[in-house]
Amino acid sequence: MRIFSKTDIGKMRENNQDAYDCGVFPDGNAWAVVCDGMGGVSGGQVASSICVNEVSRELKNGFNGDMTVSDVKILLRNAVEKANTAVFDKATGDISLKGMGTTVVATIILGTTAVIAHVGDSRAYVADIENDKFYPVTKDHSLVQFYIDNGRITEEMAKTHPDRNIITRAVGIEHRVEADFTAVSIDGKVLLICSDGLNGYVDDEDIFAVIKSDVQNSAEKLVEIANLAGGRDNITAVLVDASKGE
Repeated sequence: MRIFSKTDIGKMRENNQDAYDCGVFPDGNAWAVVCDGMGGVSGGQVASSICVNEVSRELKNGFNGDMTVSDVKILLRNAVEKANTAVFDKATGDISLKGMGTTVVATIILGTTAVIAHVGDSRAYVADIENDKFYPVTKDHSLVQFYIDNGRITEEMAKTHPDRNIITRAVGIEHRVEADFTAVSIDGKVLLICSDGLNGYVDDEDIFAVIKSDVQNSAEKLVEIANLAGGRDNITAVLVDASKGE
């Protein structure tokens, strides 16, 4: 199991409100978390940092290799809930941070199964290089996704819709938050988790082309092509490579 990661401020932002962490447990299982903060001059950066730190600590302290998928789901849920409380309490205790929040997409790889929790519009994708397939395994908590689900717009229209940056669920905005969960096999595949600074400006087929051509250097190259597309947002990509069976 190999992990490759990169974050970048992009070309248009004054600071990087994305944050991430990742690693491999002693038993060879892996974990990763990506957050994309929002709120004021510094609030987004504070929110994403708190969330990444809280989730990472809970995952590292709470995981053991004897867990089932259901156990891991509970661990992820608890981690997101603790992060939500930490961000919410920080925002309510500091008027300058009022209203800050963050997305989160977090995963534990248990054997060859990726158990994923997410809130907001940061995404997880599976790249199945052998079968030439690339697809998202999370559904955005966003206004344009709501429009798509209700038949008001198409996925193509969503790419340029004026409401495309509005999310409908975030960590730290309310006293409680509900994450969505999924479990997918990544046996022989690559898992990508990323902020919308990547998938919001680079087409899926172009993301997949980078991963197929060079998995080891794909994080850096994905940041590069997002910046070539304008770099209008912070960009973060974490890839867990199970395609070599390592």
